[in-house]
Amino acid sequence: MDAVKRFFASRWGIISVGAFIGVLAALLQYWGNPANMGVCVACFERDIAGAVGLHRADVVQYMRPEIIGFVLGALIAAYLFSEFRPRAGSAPIVRFILGIFAMIGALVFLGCPWRAMLRLAGGDGNAIFGLAGLTAGIAIGAFFLKKGYNLGRAQATYASVGWLMPLTMVGFLLLMLIYPQVSGEAKSGVLFYSAKGPGSLHAPLAISLVAGLVIGMLAQRSRFCTMGAIRDLVLFRQTHLVSGFLALVVFAFLANLVLGQFNMGFAGQPVAHTMHLWNFMGMLLAGLAFALAGGCPGRQLFMAGEGDGDAAIFVFGMIVGAGIAHNFGLASSPAGVGPNGIAAVFVGLAACLFIGFTMRKTAA
Repeated sequence: MDAVKRFFASRWGIISVGAFIGVLAALLQYWGNPANMGVCVACFERDIAGAVGLHRADVVQYMRPEIIGFVLGALIAAYLFSEFRPRAGSAPIVRFILGIFAMIGALVFLGCPWRAMLRLAGGDGNAIFGLAGLTAGIAIGAFFLKKGYNLGRAQATYASVGWLMPLTMVGFLLLMLIYPQVSGEAKSGVLFYSAKGPGSLHAPLAISLVAGLVIGMLAQRSRFCTMGAIRDLVLFRQTHLVSGFLALVVFAFLANLVLGQFNMGFAGQPVAHTMHLWNFMGMLLAGLAFALAGGCPGRQLFMAGEGDGDAAIFVFGMIVGAGIAHNFGLASSPAGVGPNGIAAVFVGLAACLFIGFTMRKTAA
């Protein structure tokens, strides 16, 4: 166990995890997931929100097993290495609001940091503007961290608190097994399923679930985090996490070349739009929210699997945010930004800046 811990704490460990995720994401696309969306935490949580009826956008409704696997895989790894530590109580309402606005920003761009990297690795030039916005948003968050921004300290709590998110994911999986998708039907029992669009594209359930479990275990061990990679580079000039970030892009690119999935350009990219300013601004909002919350959406799922109730609150905020985004015309589509998406970005930025300026323990 000690040797395993040392390996995943090393630079080669984080590079290996990034490379593995990059290749597996390309394979998940090859096996049926949407193009340039082998893994997208925001998109998949949006699909889950649709599956349980929080929105009625019929092209993005599916109970994504990868998300379930992320949490349960992290739970397994945490128990194997005695790192399951139930804790909670660090500004939960703030984390919930940050989760909502993180999702809104991500859906204006059409993807989380993971998908931004995978879109770039698939040849989508629009991802460049998204990644630039993500970096700018995290840099603003780093400014607040330097000025004393702090959500407070979580407290150790009952084991049952740490189990609530994993049990929720088990419940989602059971619902999927009890009410499987019926060909051509938009609803099965209590769950909604897309009959067309990105929500109708998915790898087989067993493959998706196993992929999520493995990624969850590896990411829990290596502390893989896209937001943390950029934050550490900006704040401390540390490149450890960035090594995994870059490895994911490089190996996903190579896998896409081998699989014939690379298509360079801006126009006509899958589930993407060419409104460059709003690709930038959407991810600026998302990056700032991730930085203020202390982790990218993937990392929040992994921490929830470790017993972090505050991370679970952020995850629920993102799922609710997906419902809000689609019900109120905030989410983008390949045609461009939703009718109210631009206003939502400004509201989200104002909320995040308010949080950043007012939750500081030291004077500016």
